Order: sequence, then structure tokens, then C-alpha cells
Amino acid sequence: MKKVLVITYHWPPSGGIGVLRCLKLVKYLREFGWEPIVFTAKDASYQFLDESNFKDIPADLEIHQVPLFEPINWFKKITGRPINKPLQSFTNNSGEKKRLIDTLSVWVRGNFFIPDARASWIKPSLKYLNDYLKENPVDAIFTDGPPHTNTVIGMRLAQSFSIPWLADFQDPWTQVDYYSKMLIGKRADRKHHQLEQEVFRTASKITIASPTWKKELEQIGAKNVSVWYYGYDESDFSRYEPKTNPNFTFFHGGLLGDDRNPISFFEVLEEILEANPLLKSKVKIKLAGEVDYSVIQSLKASNLLEFTELMGMIPREQIFKEYENASLILLPINKASNASGRIPGKLFEILRSQKPILVFGPPDGDVKRIVESKNLGKSFEYNEKDGIRTFLNQLLLENKVDGFEPTASVTEFSNEKLTQQIAHLLDEITK
Repeated sequence: MKKVLVITYHWPPSGGIGVLRCLKLVKYLREFGWEPIVFTAKDASYQFLDESNFKDIPADLEIHQVPLFEPINWFKKITGRPINKPLQSFTNNSGEKKRLIDTLSVWVRGNFFIPDARASWIKPSLKYLNDYLKENPVDAIFTDGPPHTNTVIGMRLAQSFSIPWLADFQDPWTQVDYYSKMLIGKRADRKHHQLEQEVFRTASKITIASPTWKKELEQIGAKNVSVWYYGYDESDFSRYEPKTNPNFTFFHGGLLGDDRNPISFFEVLEEILEANPLLKSKVKIKLAGEVDYSVIQSLKASNLLEFTELMGMIPREQIFKEYENASLILLPINKASNASGRIPGKLFEILRSQKPILVFGPPDGDVKRIVESKNLGKSFEYNEKDGIRTFLNQLLLENKVDGFEPTASVTEFSNEKLTQQIAHLLDEITK
């Protein structure tokens, strides 16, 4: 069996959606003739922990770990944030007021930590892996970025050992939505672009998480790029039973920052409830995860806070329970210049949930194309009130969604099938 070195920062006990991309790949690779060897961080300061992810690690998997210094707790300390509270984003969240220390911290992060906040992990990782590979050759390298520290480590090893390398971009690098918010100066910007172009020249193959981002990456010089979706794991749905709820529960799980604030949706929902008071006892909004201050203010402005449950961080297994009981799953796409290619990793689990989906995002978005082509929901622009109103009236007053097919097949997005795709790519680059 061929061997592939998988370099990933996120690994159990890391929680959230980011860890699943590599974890599910490693889980199924052996089925397609590849033995994964995992290199990851030791004692990392993960923002979310989920012990249940350990169950997906294959038996007898070879795992190597090197400690790293992470500035995240330092950032929390100097900005007065609680150490034990997760920080999903420090560029897209609002507050009652902006502070100079926040701006300064973002500037330091953008200009002195290249390619990202885990940059100090590069040197010790290369030392360890150089020694390892001299005695333990592998057939290929797979890296998952961001953090693009992983990408740089893989690139240096590929250059030193002439090993075929598949560089995965779950998010872009210089084209990522928050790049422009990092207050990056000319010197640092030049360094970021130089490293990115070096990756394009060195990688045997590149994968990225959406069709639009594939095109955008090719426009800045990337070659041999394929789309590799996040996917869902059928085994996670082994006990899943979607339920019919006599009431109307709107559910969102994950970061709901000020760049995903569905103001028009709240306003339209308020209008419908005022016109149909009997619905007030039947409507519930459930928001799991980090909810930005601006979203809470919008709920207040639309008199919806009394119908809203702010659940905070909940285990991933509970997310599936919320899917079971939801009447509608909300999926807001962040408002950004590259939002057309933004496909949240959770989309594919939501597709598999067999519940109607309401997307807020660009009219040419990849998410809109996928959801509507499967007849599993509708997508509207954030300010498209008429369309949102028609959709909600139909759901709340007629208890249906035209075109919704809960039994639509989404098996092409299963992690097992998507792992087969990566195995084929690894076969190609190692011929």
C-alpha cells in the first residue's frame, strides 16, 4: 500500500467543521490503496474541542506531533477577552465600540505572522519531518490549508525530497475574504504573494473547496486545480431521524457574525408575525454557536429576541438533534468579495439532513447552485425581501415549500466518495 504524509494543524480533539476535512479523508483512505501517516500539532490551542472526533481515527494509525507556540491566548489576554471563550474571528465581529488594541493586534498578526498565526511551527516541523523522511520514505504529501503554515511545510518538504505533493486549499490564501481586513503592509503582502506563487509552481496538484474559487485561483496563476468539496459522513447519520414539528423552528449552527447578519429576514418575519398573531406561539429561532452583538441588536430591533434561544456552543452530536427537529435551517453566506465561492463545510451535512434550507447569499453563488439544483431549499440575496416574504409565507401559512424534495440524493458528496477522488489524484501524481 502506498504511503501519504498528511500534514494538518486541525486534529482531534479539535472540534468545529475545519477538522473534518482531513479527519474524514484519513478515515477512508485505506479503502482506496493509501496508508495515511499524520503529522499534526501537539497541545494546540484549539478554539473548540470535540472528543467525539476520536472515533473516526483509524486503528493503528501512525501519528506524529510537534509542539507549537500559538499567539491566540496572548491576543485574548491583551484585548481583555476571556481565555476560555472561543474566538472564531477577530476581523468580522462587531461590538459596542472598537478599541485601538484590537486594531493593533490585527496589524501585528497580518504583518509579522506570515503566512499565519502558526508560522512559528514551520521550523521545528521541518526539522522533525526532514529527519523522519530520511529514514521513512513516503510516496506523496498531502497538506490542508489554512492555516497555510501547513502549506509551507509541505512545499519545503516536496522541494527537499522531490516528493509529489497535493496542496489542498479549503480556503484561499491571498484571495480569502479576511485578507483585506488584516491591515497587511506592502512588505508583508509581497511576501504572502511570493509564497503563494511558489506553492503554485511546486505543487503537483492543487484542490480547492468550490468551483468559483477554482477559477479565481487559476486566474492568479495556479495550475492543475480540481474541486474537492467538504462532504458529509454517512456514518454520522446512522441514528438520524428527521422529525415533523407542529411548530416552526428556525435553526442556525455556527458563527453568526456581523457579515452574516440576516436583517431583512428578521424584518420580514416580524411583519408576518404581526399580521398573524397566532403564529407567535409557534415560532422559535434557535442559534447555536457564537452570535455577534450586531445580530442580537437586529433581533431586538425586529422584536424577535423573545422568540430566540441563544444556545451558545453545543456539541456536534447535538447539532444533528437540532437538524432533526428543525422546520427550516438557515445558511447565511458571509458578505465578502469572494462570497460566490464560499461553501461552508456544514452545507453538505445540512443537505443530508433532509430539511428545507434557506440560504442568504449572492445570486451567482456555488451554494445557491447546489441547494436549488437538488431541490432542497431556496437562496436569496440578503436584501431580497419579496422573495424571502413569499418563501416564509408559504412555510408558515401553508406549511410547505414548493420544490422541496427531502429524499433528493446527495451521495456524490459523501466523504467516502470524495476520499476516492483524492486517492485517484494521488495515484495520478505518483505515476
